[in-house]
Amino acid sequence: MYRLGFTPWERYGAAGGAQLGGLIDRETRERPGGPGRALDLGCGRGQFTPELARRGWEAVGVDLVPAAIEAARSRGPAEVSYVVGDVTDLPSAGLGVFDLFLDIGCFQGLTPEQRAAEGRGVTALAAPGATLLMLAFGPSRYRRLVEGVSRAEVEAAFPGWELLSAEDADPAGLGWPMNRTSPQWYRFRRAAD
Repeated sequence: MYRLGFTPWERYGAAGGAQLGGLIDRETRERPGGPGRALDLGCGRGQFTPELARRGWEAVGVDLVPAAIEAARSRGPAEVSYVVGDVTDLPSAGLGVFDLFLDIGCFQGLTPEQRAAEGRGVTALAAPGATLLMLAFGPSRYRRLVEGVSRAEVEAAFPGWELLSAEDADPAGLGWPMNRTSPQWYRFRRAAD
């Protein structure tokens, strides 16, 4: 898709940026020691990863597509790290431990088995008290065109995590049919040991 220049998921950047900034700011304020390490899951060309760094997080983006990671690195900023890796096999990437995980549209494109694998990987890399912020489209009659997941499917992939909130995401700027999928922001917290 990157080679063809067809990346409809990137359309959400302008519309979702303000809402994402507020969500990251809340995590930064509520974290006792201030910002820590953050991992952008399925970061693509690094559209959102720099938002983490701008807010003081040590930001790392991971994506399976080498061309996307190469583009992300070329865009910068220099203080953000990008790694080619599989979100369904995070422990093998040697990334270390994280305090915040960001998934904007990656999880929803995975099979049920892959979603469970992402959940296990995030859990393995999570520091005590870590947070997961996920933007996912809901299931709709357009599921063949736009993948989506239900709240139950999201929760099932992250056992041992507490769902703190599920909030409507602003669909402005998405275009049809993505604007018909009831996108949600999910906020999970990993229990402190």
